[in-house]
Amino acid sequence: MQVLQVQLEVGPDPAEVGRARRWARSRLAGSGIGDDEPLTDTLVLLISELVTNAVVHTGCPAVLRMLFAAGCPEAEPGTVRVEVADASDRPPRPRHAEGEDTNGRGLELVDGLADRWGWQREGAGKSIWCEVDRTVPEPAPVPVPAAPSPAPAPAAAVSASARC
Repeated sequence: MQVLQVQLEVGPDPAEVGRARRWARSRLAGSGIGDDEPLTDTLVLLISELVTNAVVHTGCPAVLRMLFAAGCPEAEPGTVRVEVADASDRPPRPRHAEGEDTNGRGLELVDGLADRWGWQREGAGKSIWCEVDRTVPEPAPVPVPAAPSPAPAPAAAVSASARC
């Protein structure tokens, strides 16, 4: 089983979120996931949310990791796993944003976009992770020609008992 893992150290500055997005796009391209694939935008948005949460809510440096699985114990084959580890031992706390709120939607987005997500203790801190399955479109089915319909029975073949 082969796994490609790449990681980036992120400082405790909100400006680091943009750097993490740019870095992620380049690593996705390097792993064979094209910028034109919808998966790329989904992963970059997930990374943006997780890194933002780590930087804003902990004020600590974080480590962004991406794992590209060709068969990985932590992820299904064809899955991309994103992890953001920080030094805070506080568990993530999903919130529900109301109306015009500008905060509180991050983990809701992660829940809606990722195929799976969760968190775990890591050293003195924690790691929040999510996985997105890379689906390859199935080939279009080959049309099967319809079998010819049987010819209708001639009218003379109707039995006399069926007549009124």
